Order: sequence, then C-alpha cells, then structure tokens
Amino acid sequence: MNHPKILDNTKTEHNVIDLQEAFRSAIPEFPQVASKASMALRGFQILNVPVIVTEQYPKGLGRSAEEILFSLPDDFEVVEKTSFSSCGASAFIEKLADFGAKQVVLCGLETHICVNQTAHDLLANGFEVHLLTDAVGSRYREDRETAISKMLLSGVVAASVEMSLFELMRDAKHEQFKEIQSLIK
Repeated sequence: MNHPKILDNTKTEHNVIDLQEAFRSAIPEFPQVASKASMALRGFQILNVPVIVTEQYPKGLGRSAEEILFSLPDDFEVVEKTSFSSCGASAFIEKLADFGAKQVVLCGLETHICVNQTAHDLLANGFEVHLLTDAVGSRYREDRETAISKMLLSGVVAASVEMSLFELMRDAKHEQFKEIQSLIK
C-alpha cells in the first residue's frame, strides 16, 4: 500500500506555470529553473502524465521560454491567462477536469505570485498539490522562500523533479526507467 502523499501516475497532472521569456533577465536562477522545469515536462510526458502549460498575458510577457517550448509537441495548446492563479482561467479548469487528476504537480514562475495562488486555489478545490521546489523561482530569494513556506504550511507537499519522476515509476522495472534515468543524468 502506497502512502497517500506519494504520486500516483493514474491520478497525477503536471502544471508548468508562466515560465516565460520576459522573466529570463529578471530572475537570477532562471536558467536552472527552466532546465529543471524542462526536465520535469519531458519526464512527465515520457510517463504519459497529462501536462498543462500556462502563460501569463503572453502579449506583454512573451511566450514560454525556449526550454519549455522545445519540450512540447508542435501541436500543444498552451493556456493563456490574465489571472495570477491558473485556476482563474476556464481553459485550465476544463483541462484539469478532463484529466480527472487528484494530484497536481506545480513548477514555474513567480513562486510568490502565480505559483502560490494556483497552489492555494487547487488546495481549496480538494486537490493534493506537490511543488517542485527545484523548479520554481522569483525575482528575489526572500519572496521565493516565503512563498514556499506559506504553501507548505497550507498543505502543499514539497518535492523535486527527480523525486517526482521516481515516485511515478515506483520500480526500476518500469518500462520507461532507462529513458527517465538518461533524462536526469
């Protein structure tokens, strides 16, 4: 029997929040966050876990970072939004409902605004939320750290990209183990 806070690939969805080009020069750890988020995105797709990517006001902030776009199929539909929480976008809510997810894994920008509000809205709507702490960022370290603390106190589960991928596989005999292993090395 698995612990209820361990990810289950039959009820998990992954959300990449607003990891957009406009933030590249504003967020000091942007390259690391984008790299980890891209790794997560590719890994979740390899494991056939549904993915939603959001963009905050792309007219003003630009499209998703190239690391994210290169990790998506050409026909992938990004959810555009103006609300800070992804839950404020009806397309996000519709996709989430279509996937039937109970567990949502979050990463992206900015930790203290869009990621934080999305996490809290998801919790309020009965979802179990996992936060990839190695794939979130903010302009200022204090904002990032405060947001992570607030989310954890509210019931969000701290995770990392590698931890999440291995939880979803559960066993080295998993069909995609070698592919995931090569992805993270």
